[in-house]
Amino acid sequence: MMNKPEWLKVKINPAELKHMEEFLKTVKLNTVCQSAHCPNMGECFSRKTATIMIMGNICTRNCRFCAVEKGHPAPPDEDEPRRVAEAARALNLRHAVITCVTRDDLPDGGASHFARTVKELKKIPGLTVEVLVSDFRGDEEAIRTVVESKPDVINHNLETVPRLYPAVRPMADYERSLFLLKKVKELDPAIYTKSGIMVGLGEREEEVVDLMKDLVGVGCDMMTIGQYLRPSSSHIAVAEYVTPEQFERYRKIGYDLGFKYVASGPLVRSSYNAVEGMDAVNESGFR
Repeated sequence: MMNKPEWLKVKINPAELKHMEEFLKTVKLNTVCQSAHCPNMGECFSRKTATIMIMGNICTRNCRFCAVEKGHPAPPDEDEPRRVAEAARALNLRHAVITCVTRDDLPDGGASHFARTVKELKKIPGLTVEVLVSDFRGDEEAIRTVVESKPDVINHNLETVPRLYPAVRPMADYERSLFLLKKVKELDPAIYTKSGIMVGLGEREEEVVDLMKDLVGVGCDMMTIGQYLRPSSSHIAVAEYVTPEQFERYRKIGYDLGFKYVASGPLVRSSYNAVEGMDAVNESGFR
C-alpha cells in the first residue's frame, strides 16, 4: 500500500466539522461530503458550504471507487426539496450544489425530484443552482425534466477513461454519459455543462486527453480533475499518486482544447469550490 504524499495531507478543524454536522442533522439532509468521505469536508464545512445529496444515502449501483452505501433505498422524501431550500437560506449560499445517489429503482431515475428541488431553490433571489446528476439510464424524458427546471449548471461525471469502466464503473456506460451532456446542450444551450474525472486509477495521459476532446465535442463547458483516493480496502486500489505538475499540465491542456473553466489538482472534486467555476464562466462573457 502506497503512502500518501505530502500534497494530499489535509488538516481538519474538529469544532467547525461538528458545527456543520449538527446543522445538517437539524435540517435532516445528507451530504455527499460525508457519504463519500471527501478529503475537503473540513475546509468546506468551515466555510459553511456543503454538497447536498438528495433522495437518501443508499445507491443502487456498485461503482468500485465510491464510498456511498449500496443497497435498496427508501422512497424519496417529498418534503426534501423544501428543506434543501431552507438550508440554502440558512447558510446564505450564493451557489447551491445538489447531487444524488443513483436511483435506478425509480421510473425516472429521480429526475422529477431533482426538478422540484431546483424549483424550490430558484425561489431564493440571486442564488445560482448546480446539479450533479446520474445518467438516468439515458432516458431523454428524464434529462428533459431536469433541464426544464432551469438549473444554471448540469454536471455529470465521466469519472474515468472508457478503458477502465468495466473495473471502475461496471454499471455505467461512457457513451451514455456523453449523450446526457450532449442532450442538455441540445435542449437548452444556455445551461452550463460540466464533467469530472478521477486520475490515479491506471489511465494514460493520452486517454485523458482523448476524454477531454470527447467532452469538448459534446459542448461541455467546465471540467474537474482530481486524485482518486481509496475509501477502504474493499474498493479499487490507487494505481498512482499523480503529481501536482501533471495536474497543472492537464489544466493547461484543457484550456487549450477549449474548456471555459478547468479545475485540476490533487484535492479537486467535482463540486469543490464550484462557485469559482460559475464565476469564471460568467466573467468570460460566455452567456
